[in-house]
Amino acid sequence: DIVIGTHALLGNSIAFKDLGLLVIDEEQHFGVKHKERLKQLREDVHVLTLSATPIPRTLQLALTGVRELSLITTPPVDRLAVRTFVTPFDPVILRDALLRERLRGGQSFYVVPRISDLDEVAEFLREIVPELKVTRAHGQMAPGMLDDVMNAFYDGEYDVLLSTTIVESGLDIPRANTLIVHRADMFGLAQLYQLRGRVGRSKVRAYAYFTLPAGQKLASHDLDIRGAGNQLGDEQSGHIREVGFELYQQMLEEAVAMLKGGTEHEIEDTWSPQISIGTAVLIPESYVSDLELRLGLYRRLASLDDRPAIDAFAAELVDRFGPPPDEVRDLLEIVEIKGLCRKANVAQIDAGPKGASLSFRNKTFANPQALIGEVQKNADTMRVTPDGKFVVKGDWEKPEERLKAARALVRKLAKMVA
Repeated sequence: DIVIGTHALLGNSIAFKDLGLLVIDEEQHFGVKHKERLKQLREDVHVLTLSATPIPRTLQLALTGVRELSLITTPPVDRLAVRTFVTPFDPVILRDALLRERLRGGQSFYVVPRISDLDEVAEFLREIVPELKVTRAHGQMAPGMLDDVMNAFYDGEYDVLLSTTIVESGLDIPRANTLIVHRADMFGLAQLYQLRGRVGRSKVRAYAYFTLPAGQKLASHDLDIRGAGNQLGDEQSGHIREVGFELYQQMLEEAVAMLKGGTEHEIEDTWSPQISIGTAVLIPESYVSDLELRLGLYRRLASLDDRPAIDAFAAELVDRFGPPPDEVRDLLEIVEIKGLCRKANVAQIDAGPKGASLSFRNKTFANPQALIGEVQKNADTMRVTPDGKFVVKGDWEKPEERLKAARALVRKLAKMVA
C-alpha cells in the first residue's frame, strides 16, 4: 500500500499501479524537475510537501493561492529559541563558544562547506581549543566508519563533530547545542536553516554562529542582477525589469483568479494591460541605487492611473533623485497608457515601426458603433480584423514616436466609452 523511497522512485523503470497520494518530505532537496516527474506519474495524484524551509518558488505558489499552505508555528513545550549570530570569523569568539558548551556538559557541531576544508579547520581547532576532543564526518567515509563516528559522538566520547553538510537533516542529538558554520556565505539559506535545526533540540538554550569573510548584501545584489527566476517553470534566473514586478504579480493573480472561477468583479480588479512598444521601461540602478527603494517605486507606480497623479510622481522623482533618464520618462508614459487601456478595455498593445495592433479584453468594446465610425473615416490607415483586433498603420521608427501614437490611440478609444 505504501512505498518509502528516495529519488530512486523517479526512475523510468518504476511503474505504479494506482498511485493516489504523494508525500514529499524535506522538499528543499528536490528540484523542480524531480517534482514535475513525480506529478507525471499520475495527473490526478494528491501531493503533500513538507519542509521547514520551503523553497521560494513553493512559498510564492502558496502565497498567491496556486497551492494551499498550512503552518506549524507552535514549538514543543519548554523549547527555547536558538540564539543565532552572524559574525566575521574570529578565533576568540569561536574558542569562547566551544569552551562554554563543554563547561556546561554539552557538545558542538562545526560544519564546513567542502571536504577539502576539513584538514585546515581541524588544524585550527587543535590550535585554539587543544583541550577538546574533535572527530570528523563526511560523505566519502566508508559507511561502517561513519556509523562508528556518529555513535561515538552520540555517546559523548567527543566534544566537537567536525563535518560537512551530511548533518543537515535527520540528526537528533539533544546534548549538542552549539553550532558553528564555517564560511556561511557558501551555503544556501535553506541549508543554513536546516543546520541551525540540529541544535536546540532539548530544553537547553542553543547557540548558532554563522561565520563570514564577506558582507551581507550579496543576495540583494543577486536578486537585482538575475531576478527571482521563473516561479512557474524551472528557470533559475530572470529579470524583474522584463515585465516589472507589479505587472508580473497582477498577471499571476489574474490567472489564479480565473482558474479558481472567481467572479467577474474579482478578476476585473486584477487584470493588467500588456504593452509592447520596443523601448526600455525601468528605473535604472544608476538613477536609484537602492534595490528596496526601486521596488517600492515600482509598487507605487502600479497604483497610478491618471495624468495628474503621474505628474506628481514625476515631480517627486526630480526632487529626490534629479532629472529622470529616458527609461524612466518612457516608464511614466507607459503607466499613463495602461490607465487609458483599462478605461477603454484594451488588453494588449503591440506597436512597431509600421503600425500598431490593439486587442480588446474579452473581445468587447463598450461603444462598437463609434469605433466602426472611426475606422470608416480612416479606412486607409485603420481596420478591425475578423478576430476583433484593432489595427492601425503608421510610420513610427523611433520608440518615442510609437509611445506618442499609442497614447493618442488609447486616449481616443477611452473618450469613445467615457
